[in-house]
Amino acid sequence: MLDSNMPDTIQPIDIIILSNGPGEVTTWVRPVVRALRAELVADIARVRISAILSPCPNASGKEVQILASYPEIDRVQGAEHFTNFLVWGKTANGWDWRSKGIIIFLGGDQFFPVVIGQRLGYQTVVYAEWDARWHNLIDRFAVMNAEVMAKVQPQYLDRFTIVGDLMVESQNAIDPEPNPAANADILIGLLPGSKSAKLGMGLPLMLAIAEYIQATNPRVKFAIPVAPTLDLATLASYADPTKNPVIALVNGATATLEHDGNQPYLKTSKGLTVSLHTEFPAHDLLSQCTLCLTTIGANTAELGALGVPMIVLIATQQIDAMRAWDGALGILVNLPVVGTPIAKIINSILYYKFRDRKLSWPNIWAQQREIVPELLGRLDAKTVANFTLDYLEHPEKLAEMKAELRQVRGAAGAADKLAAVVAGLVE
Repeated sequence: MLDSNMPDTIQPIDIIILSNGPGEVTTWVRPVVRALRAELVADIARVRISAILSPCPNASGKEVQILASYPEIDRVQGAEHFTNFLVWGKTANGWDWRSKGIIIFLGGDQFFPVVIGQRLGYQTVVYAEWDARWHNLIDRFAVMNAEVMAKVQPQYLDRFTIVGDLMVESQNAIDPEPNPAANADILIGLLPGSKSAKLGMGLPLMLAIAEYIQATNPRVKFAIPVAPTLDLATLASYADPTKNPVIALVNGATATLEHDGNQPYLKTSKGLTVSLHTEFPAHDLLSQCTLCLTTIGANTAELGALGVPMIVLIATQQIDAMRAWDGALGILVNLPVVGTPIAKIINSILYYKFRDRKLSWPNIWAQQREIVPELLGRLDAKTVANFTLDYLEHPEKLAEMKAELRQVRGAAGAADKLAAVVAGLVE
């Protein structure tokens, strides 16, 4: 760690975090900026951390608010100002820049740090989860595993450091102890996602599944840890048939937003209540869950890191729903008129290509071995409910899944290792 009495020969520096979507902001940026403050000095006069967002088709509009809530970050700029910054080097508020700095890439296009680094004269660090590009133009790469380095030319290998998986690090691989008193009933967590394409099908389908489960076993209770990028009214709108036409497509349940004192909840037409929890991160709530129903994405990494059993739902009733692609592909599928047919073609191709591959993080960590069940296709609420009830009736299956999750989730420390790479450049 560089203490506050570091020699005057080490100049005050700027650290720029480049990121984009809600998943990166919550699962990558948060642990990294904490690790940076622990590794470097906390004094803004010596180390100033700025976060700059680039456009993302998955953006919720709350990324700036979330970044601003991290005490380690000193200033934030939204994605709407990114193009002007990339092309002209101008920020919306006319930020000043110190003569020494480091750019850390945590989401977006890996070419962005190349352009910005050269303009500001800053060194660059890229976190690469699957692919590392621009080997000759980036100063350091912090990569998830050795596979990322397989295509790297030998002369650039000294720029690479394996740090591990930030998806695991984002949860710090903690194991909160369950509260026995809280387990008088069985609690199932519902994680329908945070993006419109997932929520449209996912929320009403999960509510319908929950109705079937509770009708069979009234002891089962349900809770939704609300993504920080969502407000309650927006979440509830996906269970409103006047606002979400996809409900009928999945034979989903409808619901209204209600409050019991300070506790918000969704109440379905059949009287099922699902409590809503806005605390973030939701580790305490999730640790009390016997089982969770979730979509693919960062949710599966969080549950896996916490050792919480899960069933992963990938509904395909609306084949054009998936439009959350980055870059040119994301622009094409979101175009008016032609976007929908393009999305159907692309997603159909991807469905047949990946239908035999595992998509949840625990199964990816396990090299495509199915640790957690993934249900892919035109999902029916009653069928999924019976599948879930079978796990509840056989707790030994849940115990086995929990043990395997803890075994494969990987070690914590990726954020600390990345911060150490940055510290090496500072020194």
